[in-house]
Amino acid sequence: MIRILFSRVKQLRRARSASERPLATHDKRLKMSLPDFATPPTRRHAGPPSRRDAAALDALLVVAPVAARPCLERLPEAARWLALHARAPARAQQLRSTSLANERQTLAVLAHARTDASAFERLELAGRVLRALDDSRPLRIGLVVAGDLPDRDAWYEALLAAAYAWAFQPPSFRRDRRRRPRLRSVALYAAPRLDLARIGATARGTNLVRHLTLLPPNELDAGGYRRLLARLARRHGLAFRWHSERALARQGCGAFLAVARGNAARDAGIAELRWRGRRGARGAPVSLVGKGILFDTGGTNLKPHRAMLDMHTDMAGSAVALATLIALAELDAPYPVEAWLAITENSIGPSAYRPQEVVRAANGTTIQVIHTDAEGRMALADTLALAARRRPRLLLDFATLTGACVQALTERYSGVFTRQAALAPRLTAAGAASGERVWPFPLDADFDSDLDSKIADIKQCTVDSKGDHILAARFLARFVPESVPWVHVDLASATRTGGLAHVDGEVTGFGVRFALELLLGRPAPWTIAAGVVG
Repeated sequence: MIRILFSRVKQLRRARSASERPLATHDKRLKMSLPDFATPPTRRHAGPPSRRDAAALDALLVVAPVAARPCLERLPEAARWLALHARAPARAQQLRSTSLANERQTLAVLAHARTDASAFERLELAGRVLRALDDSRPLRIGLVVAGDLPDRDAWYEALLAAAYAWAFQPPSFRRDRRRRPRLRSVALYAAPRLDLARIGATARGTNLVRHLTLLPPNELDAGGYRRLLARLARRHGLAFRWHSERALARQGCGAFLAVARGNAARDAGIAELRWRGRRGARGAPVSLVGKGILFDTGGTNLKPHRAMLDMHTDMAGSAVALATLIALAELDAPYPVEAWLAITENSIGPSAYRPQEVVRAANGTTIQVIHTDAEGRMALADTLALAARRRPRLLLDFATLTGACVQALTERYSGVFTRQAALAPRLTAAGAASGERVWPFPLDADFDSDLDSKIADIKQCTVDSKGDHILAARFLARFVPESVPWVHVDLASATRTGGLAHVDGEVTGFGVRFALELLLGRPAPWTIAAGVVG
């Protein structure tokens, strides 16, 4: 009898294990496609390019003010550059191109820049300059910024960011699997000293976000994401822990589990990754939280076709948090950093959660469900509550959360929210400096009256969706203690038809540049929140 009981227990364990495993049909491909975004070798030269330098390049890209003659006279084959400049009246933000008279017929691109260009405008022009290379697909390029153009270091950074973004090769599952040749080298001529490590880490992070967000949902399912995270953690020296559905149930994460309930496999979870900080680093961590809804059907409140079509991109917030963590680890950040990623689908099915259910979150708050397509705030509620238990110096979350934010800003800006009013100017300044622009929205406490519930502590959302981006932020605020400095980023700019700034393609990778500027710039946001600086 005992032997039979043991045998039956083993069978049940195997069955349970099988039910918790994701579909394995795409596991092999995911293991083969661990992204590698090594930026091409970049070399800085003290002076302008010579004829010999130009003859070794496939393309030479020059950015200069409208009054560009002095700069062009110092370039190889100056007469050809001057003729290009004089072809028609020069206008700011204009591009012209020709070929040099060497054996390689080096492509020459001249861009006239505004002397008062913003960071966004610099990136936008730099992206157009690089896209001028699409037909020739050069392997070796050179970059020149005119000496009389203000902010030359910022222009070089924009051109490098654009070059690294242009070199990105999106995931492809075509049968022929043809790949264009990779960019082999970038030469910077007469360039000031640049922080190439940070420029490279930022670009690799942005490209990682683009790669993950572009993966189809049958490739990047919860099990596949978990394995990918484990491999990335090993590559970058990060601690990694997976909070499974069973573990989350023990921690009372009823909001997250309500969303996960409709999934076919029991493989959803919250990923926790940690960077220890520079050797000897102490103190509270910076916590990055990301929404990782791998596909969003809308659940019981099913989306229509067009609204559902691209819902594999609803995990962009998790990719931004992950990529920012990896970039900070590469740059040897002087403080500990954590990333908490809420990874699940929002599926339709007999077990899917329903309107008017009441669920309890990890911090004890009860939630009245109003609309199952407001799943992002449900998954984030428990994730924020878990991250906040570490009492981070700053809690920064990223989510493609609301269509209301897109309606308010279009996809050119993303929305930011914080309870620390003194932080708002620092957020907009980080957006302006990075070229990933953000706009602060109000977060006054009286908005809470719209979320009052007669049967629970709070409603998930309202029926009419007025100001839903603000109400979603007020909802999330319930799961972050007042003592924890907190910033919520509603990623309205995660996708945009035609791309954004220097990034071509609908998936923009927006968020990493902004986050690194915020976290590595001065003053540090947590010092502002603490009132250490004015």
